[in-house]
Amino acid sequence: MLSFRKHLFFAVFAGILFTTMLTAAFAQKIAPHIDEASLMNTVRELCHEKYAGRLPGHDGYNKAAGWMVDQFRKAGLRPGAGKGYMQPLKAEYNEIAAPCRFTIYAPGQKEIHPKLGTDYTFRGFTGTGDLTAPVVFAGYGISDETLAYNDYLGVNVAGKVVMVFRTNPLWKPAGQSWPDDSPRYKAAMARRHGALAMLLVSPPGDRETVPEVIGSVINGRGVQDESFPQLVISRATANALLRSSGLTIQELFQQIQSAQMPASMPTQTSVQITVNTRYTLSAPTFNVVGLIPGTHPQLKHEYVVVGAHLDHVGQQCGEVTFPGANDNASGSAAVLEMARAFNRMRVKPARSVIFALFASEEQGLQGAEHFVKTFPGGTDKIAAMLNFDCIAFGDSIQLGNGHSVPVLYNLARGLAADRNVVKATWSGGGADATPFHKAGVPALYFVSTNSYAHLHSPGDTPETLNTSLFADITRLGLLTLLKIAAGDYRREPVK
Repeated sequence: MLSFRKHLFFAVFAGILFTTMLTAAFAQKIAPHIDEASLMNTVRELCHEKYAGRLPGHDGYNKAAGWMVDQFRKAGLRPGAGKGYMQPLKAEYNEIAAPCRFTIYAPGQKEIHPKLGTDYTFRGFTGTGDLTAPVVFAGYGISDETLAYNDYLGVNVAGKVVMVFRTNPLWKPAGQSWPDDSPRYKAAMARRHGALAMLLVSPPGDRETVPEVIGSVINGRGVQDESFPQLVISRATANALLRSSGLTIQELFQQIQSAQMPASMPTQTSVQITVNTRYTLSAPTFNVVGLIPGTHPQLKHEYVVVGAHLDHVGQQCGEVTFPGANDNASGSAAVLEMARAFNRMRVKPARSVIFALFASEEQGLQGAEHFVKTFPGGTDKIAAMLNFDCIAFGDSIQLGNGHSVPVLYNLARGLAADRNVVKATWSGGGADATPFHKAGVPALYFVSTNSYAHLHSPGDTPETLNTSLFADITRLGLLTLLKIAAGDYRREPVK
């Protein structure tokens, strides 16, 4: 049984030696060291326009990371990335610059000007284009010779714009699997058939808990097509495009679903699209990493990683910024606040503690993957990883990956006291916990339930956050971290 000394600000707590029992009374004592106002001040800072939505490769992300480095230094963290706090890596980068336009021309109707950020957005990895062309509905945008299903059969999309569902069909093809449903696959198929651009729309009922129109930068494998515009449109916008056909996107969805056959057709409507991009295959970016060395002769060579992703999805056309308050200024603020709490409480942990803010989670966990792949001495030295992602919007606390790490899960649940923690969990990691899980590192994912109402939208602002829930999750994270850092958790095999 190991212990470590925590000196609190108040003299009444000075000199107390804490052992493996972190009681409810102690939980109350640490509560002042996680402050709602301080958490929200960090969120507001990271959501500032000067950081331009924190897209890796953009100067806005660099500035946000630089601000966090200063805060890590002030919190007493040592550099955790070699000689400094910044761990470099490379990421694809695509700047969407002004001017941008999207106009709908339907026969016998006034032209429609959908609103950027509400009625449509550009995919993060859209290509450049300036075109006017008819729109063809092409189902799910699937064209695969091995399947008895081809959305492009019987329709001519050459020189036109295709409108497709952004997902794969709900049913499974007999004995086979649908192809990749990433934007890059769908764009490549459309381009192969001669299309000039692509409009993506969510099918009815798909992910109703998140916005239809998002600024996503997940793109899939393959080569960037720098001259192929890609837009995300709302179902209302899709119906405006379909009005002259007499059908709705809901009716087309049901028709395809019922018959399990394509229902591709011309819409009798044209669009004008203008978008300008500056694409870089390998732009420099970095994780931000700070360290508190352990004090126990043996356990100081083991690490606890406290992580969150700092990045978000940027801005578009100089008109719309995606501030990412819940996703994931909230998790980044929690990581910083826990580091500050260690400093205020003068914690001397047995194990070494790493506070990490990852880049490029939104593009596919790239910052966390790089951290895991390059961890000095191998990841078997990491006793546990605590991930904080989208923790400030919703109504309760969820601890993810509990089926994979039941001991760690039960440890955190046991510290929850009267906090509103749901029992539901999952396995396999999740978000930035996934690369750690795959490497055999026990990882627990802190998240709020019903968290995604503003996901990747301009509406993900500080004003929407549940500040008391935010502080509660951060306090539970700190209690869990203190236990693990004290040596009161033995690294368990990952299921």
